[in-house]
Amino acid sequence: MKASEIRDLSDAELEVRLRDTRDALFNLRFQHASGALERTGEIPARKREIARLLTIARERETARQQEAVGG
Repeated sequence: MKASEIRDLSDAELEVRLRDTRDALFNLRFQHASGALERTGEIPARKREIARLLTIARERETARQQEAVGG
């Protein structure tokens, strides 16, 4: 998922997407540990997606704080 697509999500959708992606990463790690994972490139892809989601969530939080301060 691209950053532009993530920015279009609401805060609630962002949290749901983050939770789902973290669950998917957990499952991928479990499959990798058990030797059942065929596409190992999905683990770093999920990590990048989580990082994008967290970055955009942090950007929104920072913007809200600046608005509250009056900046």
